[in-house]
Amino acid sequence: MISSILLAGGTHGNELTGVEVINNWQTIESQVDIPKDVEVSAIHVNKAAIEHRVRYLDEDFNRQFDPDRLATNAIKADAELNREQRLAKELNATYGPKSQPQIDLVVDIHNTTSAMGPSIILLTSDEFDLCLARYVKQQMPTAVILVEDQIPYASHPYFCTLGKRGLMLELGAQPQNCLRASIFQESVELLRHLFAFVQLWNEKTAFEQPPTEAFKLLEEIKYPTVDNKKSAMIHPSLDGKDFHPLHKGDPCFLSFSGEVLCWEGETVYPHFIGEAAYNHLNVAFATAKKINY
Repeated sequence: MISSILLAGGTHGNELTGVEVINNWQTIESQVDIPKDVEVSAIHVNKAAIEHRVRYLDEDFNRQFDPDRLATNAIKADAELNREQRLAKELNATYGPKSQPQIDLVVDIHNTTSAMGPSIILLTSDEFDLCLARYVKQQMPTAVILVEDQIPYASHPYFCTLGKRGLMLELGAQPQNCLRASIFQESVELLRHLFAFVQLWNEKTAFEQPPTEAFKLLEEIKYPTVDNKKSAMIHPSLDGKDFHPLHKGDPCFLSFSGEVLCWEGETVYPHFIGEAAYNHLNVAFATAKKINY
């Protein structure tokens, strides 16, 4: 039974779809049909980062909820913590602690600069997430299901794991600090289907949808480097092709000298291709395999 939903925007302050969904929640609320007897709260998460229009001020807020990190920071004085660590400590006390979550479902709205479309990132493969994925894909075929269940749900460092259940909406391509109407509309459509599913779930309505196409996270791929400096770019034939197959021998990178570097592994499905927020980490893209989910 889902009795409470926390809708979050601005976990990263320069991802404006979630920020504006929360800003306009009183208007949007009537468009998405809140499930009966479900309390929905809508919050801006990292308000300081939103004000400064940056992803974060000191450290990525969406990596602060690893249980060990939370436990370590809980015993430190606030003066010993950076701004994102203090905020995580505060929200963990408000909505948690993570080991005893108070919210049934956290839905965290993100943007990506890569062409991932309207994606839902699910962190488990339990009955709720399976049924949700199948329902949303049936209602919205353009939606993409990305599964990151490679570690237990509670071990993830994401803000949404403060809930008993949590998921992220990842919408793009949208430049940082910009707002695209088409992306905003996709976020509202995803929310409408998510809320409709929660209503059906609470009613214990039978779900007979067959397994649907999804993508399961494999690994992150780094840019080639020479002397710790980036030596190549994403190849033009790969750029913008999120969730398209990348086969062995396909162009992958283009060096600054013009050399084409080809993919040497088995067929994978790249995503977060050229994500601006990961550039400082030297991450070119993540890979996934296609699954029935």
